[in-house]
Amino acid sequence: MWLVVATVTALGSTSLAGAGSPGTDDVSAGARTAQSDTPQVGFALAAETVVSPGSVCPGGAAAPCLLGSGGGVAVRFGYRLGSFWYFGGAYEFTRHDSSNLMRLAILQQLRAEGRYYLERGNRATGFLAAGVGAHIYGNDWGASTAGGLVTTGAGVELELSPKAVVAAAAMYRLLIPKSYRDSTGEQRGDGPFGFGFAHMIGLEFALEVRDPVPHW
Repeated sequence: MWLVVATVTALGSTSLAGAGSPGTDDVSAGARTAQSDTPQVGFALAAETVVSPGSVCPGGAAAPCLLGSGGGVAVRFGYRLGSFWYFGGAYEFTRHDSSNLMRLAILQQLRAEGRYYLERGNRATGFLAAGVGAHIYGNDWGASTAGGLVTTGAGVELELSPKAVVAAAAMYRLLIPKSYRDSTGEQRGDGPFGFGFAHMIGLEFALEVRDPVPHW
């Protein structure tokens, strides 16, 4: 809720400022606000599509695959360093199709992220992104397995006001879960050093606010 209030306040302040400055509309229509070092928080709708479940769902398994595609939400907090760099962290949880082997299959991700903005002074700005982190997958927020993850991709950010942006990104994710046996006795994620691999494509549609703490 506080994120929504901060966004509405930021948009309102910009509108009032623009109304009192005739002649600035032509400049602001396509120009992007110069960026300074500032905190940045966000909320996103997330979709995770399993491209290949890999050894999590081995080809010769008698039981069906328990890692399907899913959707959920993500929150992030980070720091924007001028016009080109962003570093921060994100927590995401998504509910997945488990072929009825789990009542509520939840994938949780905790990621350290970085972005490099292809800054050209326009309100719509592309960026490259990458990150590393950890994941947990299990039933009802439990942990049937856990492991690391690596992610990389790209996106575009559209500035609504000097303090509010919307963004969309497509990210490749490599999950590296620890091997385990599921409720049917099937071995999952069997691979080198006791870890397997799964490949996913994540899509995010985000609302992010810069400098969200009011200054009195």
